[in-house]
Amino acid sequence: MGENWIPFAFSSLILSLFMLFSCLFCCCHSLGQLGPYDTITISSFRYPKTQIKPDELSYIRVDLPPWFSTMSVALESDVDLDVENAEKVPKSSLPMLCLREGSPPLPDDSNISFRGLALDALQNGSFEGIPDLQNTEQCYPMSKNISIMLKSDQISSGVWYFGLFNGMGATRTQSKMIVRGPAYSFTANISVEGCVTSTMYGQYCNQTLELLSCGQSGSYNDVENLPVGNQSVVSCRSNFETPCLGEGEMKVYSLEMLGIAEQLIIMAENVTSFNRTENFSGIDLMCFVRHGAVPSASLHDYSGNLNKAPLVIGSPKVGRWYISILAVDLSKELRGIQTNNTKVCYSMELHWLQCPLGKAGLNCTSDRYMLQTFLQRDSIPFESYYLPDSQRLTSDGANFLLEPLLSNSSYGGQVDGNWTYFHLNIPSGAAGAYLHIRLNSHKKINYEAYVRFGGLPSLVNWDYYYANSTSNSHGSMFFSLYDSSEENVDFYILYVKEGIWNFGLRHPFPSSSNSNGQTTMSISLERCPKRCSSHGDCKYAFDASGLTLFSFCSCDRNHGGFDCSIEIVSLQAHIWQSIALIASNAAAVLPAYWALQQKAFAEWVLFTCSGISSGLYHACDVGTWCALSFGVLQFMDFWLSFMAVVSTFVYLTTIDEVYKRTIHTVVTILTALLAITKATRSSNIVLVMAIGALGLFVGWMIEFAIKFRSFSFSMEFCTQIPERWQMTEWLRNLLQNLLKTVLRRFRWGFLLAGFIALAMAAVSWKLETSESYWIWHSVWHVTIYTSSFFFLCSKVIDINGENERPQDGNYELTRQDSLPRGE
Repeated sequence: MGENWIPFAFSSLILSLFMLFSCLFCCCHSLGQLGPYDTITISSFRYPKTQIKPDELSYIRVDLPPWFSTMSVALESDVDLDVENAEKVPKSSLPMLCLREGSPPLPDDSNISFRGLALDALQNGSFEGIPDLQNTEQCYPMSKNISIMLKSDQISSGVWYFGLFNGMGATRTQSKMIVRGPAYSFTANISVEGCVTSTMYGQYCNQTLELLSCGQSGSYNDVENLPVGNQSVVSCRSNFETPCLGEGEMKVYSLEMLGIAEQLIIMAENVTSFNRTENFSGIDLMCFVRHGAVPSASLHDYSGNLNKAPLVIGSPKVGRWYISILAVDLSKELRGIQTNNTKVCYSMELHWLQCPLGKAGLNCTSDRYMLQTFLQRDSIPFESYYLPDSQRLTSDGANFLLEPLLSNSSYGGQVDGNWTYFHLNIPSGAAGAYLHIRLNSHKKINYEAYVRFGGLPSLVNWDYYYANSTSNSHGSMFFSLYDSSEENVDFYILYVKEGIWNFGLRHPFPSSSNSNGQTTMSISLERCPKRCSSHGDCKYAFDASGLTLFSFCSCDRNHGGFDCSIEIVSLQAHIWQSIALIASNAAAVLPAYWALQQKAFAEWVLFTCSGISSGLYHACDVGTWCALSFGVLQFMDFWLSFMAVVSTFVYLTTIDEVYKRTIHTVVTILTALLAITKATRSSNIVLVMAIGALGLFVGWMIEFAIKFRSFSFSMEFCTQIPERWQMTEWLRNLLQNLLKTVLRRFRWGFLLAGFIALAMAAVSWKLETSESYWIWHSVWHVTIYTSSFFFLCSKVIDINGENERPQDGNYELTRQDSLPRGE
């Protein structure tokens, strides 16, 4: 037993060591998968093949955390379009790729020209990034393959949106009677890489980032070298030793600002020269500051020479700030001194100045109010209005008076007027909504409105503003002004970003001239501007990730634009279009009258009902009058039209009614299926023509089989096979008789006219576009009914024909035989 135990224990030890070695190897291999740099994959997802039809769009949301390093986007589509051909394609049908920070792109409200697009960057289907992507919207024509890599020093962290459009402009939201044009499909692969630790940055996470530690420093007056004020101070310093930088070296810091601040002051102290005896006054200690992304000498928000004066940033935004310090020794080249050991040592301090709760502005003399959110009843998600937390609700619930709020403001030496601030929060997922601001008064409005995302607005720092009817942000892509009268101000911010928004009202100093004014203000988050201007329906959808709800207008036939405020078709033009589309169906009288005259009652009912249903359908389609629901009228129009076309082909045969009823029954089922499933697709025209031609061919085959069954090969005929020359003569006579029958069957002048009218109908169908639909479709009505009329007239009705004689003869014989028997 003991002898067996020793080998067992030894083998167990060997197995344990092997498993330990394997675990260590796997762990080392897993760490090795990080590559030569400390990067990890934060998110990676693939969007399946998606089709974008004409005038449709698709949004993709991508969240970038502060520690991301790169975002890679690979798009594959079936769009075969190069830069040269893209300039020739109308914007209304041009496939586009747009991207924007913070909220979905909306190119319909922009005046984008091809020269304003970065077309050169996409000539080879890829680009490594664009230097100016923040605070704007970039659009590019789609191509077969697009590869995008955006790095952390090019774009800021946060939410980014990609929008894929199949056409843009005012007509994109217009409801159309037909939607024709090429659709395209795409697949997308999006990958976001990030750094393992928060102290690293860069594309490969191989650069060091120093996090500044902050703490409350008491009052504004307690901090040395700062002017006297009422603000409280949050001071931030480095936790490490005094850094020293050589020529061209850069050190990067990060600072997280969690609240609204009045100023951010960056200063350098104890600037000394290391390993150098010369005066260091010529050294430039450059400071570059940027919000949301690492700054550089070529791309930054603010800059200054800290060796000359502190860098002061007014009303900094909430979020992460990055500060880069670069040592530049300009005096070295001027003196001709070439030293490689010159370094600059310094200690950097940052002071974040903030006002007490409820105060803002210069010296904290202005009032600041937090707006509370009130959800609207019976509304779609995120629709809400905002009211100050100290204000009681008025009767309508959405407006509040400004004067009681302004009375607390006092003039504290401000030379640019008095200010009152409001700030509100746009919740996550509501970036596809519209922020609506209104001012109403029974007197002249003396207020100016300044709006800014993330920080307090001022006369020099704002995203959107309204001063008067001639001085405002009306030219901005995402600002829409609706009313600018003396008593009313009404504007929208389109597709507002998620996060904190601040409103600053600049108004005159309190005086007797405006103390009796009654100005109401309302701020609301709405799904569609002006409820689509009463010319459309407000609809909403989710982006591809399902995290953002965006809304859009589906306008009527006569209007377009993102808010349906652009009149595309005038009232007079609408009347003429309606008359043309409805009255052109009167051409159905021609084939209906001929069928009734020939006592072809089935064809008469079809053409009459087809003309009536088409007229009712187009009357509803243009918005004149709907006798039934739109879906029912559309089905009846297409189904009866299909039936009328096929019945024309079947009418040209001379088969018995029992065979015609069979063919009509089969055709009724087939055309009903076509009309109920995608009735408006162009391929249905070819299918209906093919069904009609097949019905005509089957009718002729039945007629041929009945007429020439006496020439079938019987057993007796097979035993007495004629000579070869007799068979040839028989076939020749058969073909001659068949040709004579066909020639006698039709009036060839009417048949030729029918084919000409049918060709005109095909051309008019091909020429139909969204803009010219009304005229070419009216021509289609006239030509297709006229071609049916000519085809019906082309058939020769021979009462004494071969097919009619047996029926008439039998009838006469029956009547003659019955007379003698009656006697």
